[in-house]
Amino acid sequence: MFSFLKKKKLLVTHSGKFHADDIFSCATLELVLEQQGYRTEVIRTRDEAIMARADFVFDVGGEYDHERGRYDHHQRGGAGEHENGIPYAAFGLIWKHYGDILTGNTEVTQHIANKLVQPIDADDNGVQIYECVRPDVAPRTLQSMLYVFRPTWCEGMSDALYDERFRELVDLAKKILAREIKVCTDTAPVCNMIRAVYEATEDKRILELHEEYPWEPFIDEYDGIIYVIYERSNTWRVQGVATSKGSYVLRKRFPENWAGLRDQELVEVSGVPDALFCHNARFLAVAKSLEGARALAKKALEA
Repeated sequence: MFSFLKKKKLLVTHSGKFHADDIFSCATLELVLEQQGYRTEVIRTRDEAIMARADFVFDVGGEYDHERGRYDHHQRGGAGEHENGIPYAAFGLIWKHYGDILTGNTEVTQHIANKLVQPIDADDNGVQIYECVRPDVAPRTLQSMLYVFRPTWCEGMSDALYDERFRELVDLAKKILAREIKVCTDTAPVCNMIRAVYEATEDKRILELHEEYPWEPFIDEYDGIIYVIYERSNTWRVQGVATSKGSYVLRKRFPENWAGLRDQELVEVSGVPDALFCHNARFLAVAKSLEGARALAKKALEA
């Protein structure tokens, strides 16, 4: 069969240790070029002669020139900053120019920039964006999980093995990016749906959704909502709303004497005939019916 793909594009990044920055830079460029019908070849090197003939050079080379396909940030003075002051790494530079092409939606592009691109850029530039609550327990970031795939000294740490692992991780990063785009694209319309439900709701403390929309990303703008009711697996759930996105601090937890109770025990304590369960952390309560969920929410508000 004849291939109708356009000519091959040469992508060059540095050899040796890989980082989330160069992995996701490569993944983004490959997805964009594949979308445009190009084949790609990736070479990991610091050879300037090879760089000179490349279509794209990223995270190496010491220059940022979009017109020439050069996306490095290690040169004196860097390559600029995101609006929030986080310095650009190669991924951020590439996403700035190609994100919209890949997603087809500026809102989705910006959401992924906030959620995925900027944390990777911050990590690559040594910018701390979070503090551990417990110094002995650090979160496993996406970046740190990728670094687990670096060869150990026992494995030889050869350039060939680094290149092999890099290729595997670029393929994984492409899948992650594709899913991020899908999730963000499908989630974007929910904002208007939630606003419509909220505006039609009489008691603004309880938001009642008749489909399980992904409401968490949009709830911050509604300060008055205490509980959200939604259906799942033929039961109705009442979930407490956090004080801010990503926080475990709730605006109001369920009563302490409901914690961890199920079925008849919860029925007796709550007074709701079809109550099923209250999570021990008191952020979630479940009933068989919508009426039961409404009753749990109202009793919790009054407690």
